[in-house]
Amino acid sequence: MKADAASAKTKRSSRARAGSTTARQTLSREAWIAAARKVLEKRGIAEVKIDRLSKQLKVTRGSFYFHFTSLADLRDGLLQEWRDINCAPFWAMREMHDIDGLQFFTDIVHVWVDEAPFSPLLDLAVRDWSRTSRKLAQEVKDMDDLRIGLLVRSFRAMGYSPDESLVRARITYFHQIGQYALSFKEDPAVRRSYQPLFGEVLLGPLVQEPGSAPRPTEMKAGSR
Repeated sequence: MKADAASAKTKRSSRARAGSTTARQTLSREAWIAAARKVLEKRGIAEVKIDRLSKQLKVTRGSFYFHFTSLADLRDGLLQEWRDINCAPFWAMREMHDIDGLQFFTDIVHVWVDEAPFSPLLDLAVRDWSRTSRKLAQEVKDMDDLRIGLLVRSFRAMGYSPDESLVRARITYFHQIGQYALSFKEDPAVRRSYQPLFGEVLLGPLVQEPGSAPRPTEMKAGSR
């Protein structure tokens, strides 16, 4: 009987170890980063801590070190997430040549509006994080400069002067970032109804002249 009891205990221990191994394999590096990203977006980088995440995910600190060498390694993973979904679309546009001004402007704006995969919450969280890191602050500034530079290119292609292109680009970009910073919310249908008017205001008179690109309202009417 003692032998049977010992055998049963050994089997239970084996199943427990197997279950533990399965849990560690299921909880991937990506799962840790996803959990850390939620904390970053809601509470800021100071609250992204190993113990807090371990408790939230119901695993040990050892599980964390199975995928990461340190907290800094996890933070690097978070920044890579931001680069992949919030920066890569704009890096790709940087390589485009012989652009149509209006179409290029539309493509830029749709990265923000479609939010697929762009994440406003992640963008704001990384911007806030950059206030504690000079290196990250420079990277965020470089991305801001790139986005504004792309908008400048679109306005220049529409026929605006360098100075007016820069001002229009800044107005467009600051308006977009301002919406995120204020956590401004409105009914999607209402937002869509304003889009043609926003387009006319932001794009200005050169896009409305005969022979130039069609006005947003004309594009909307023509698509019906």
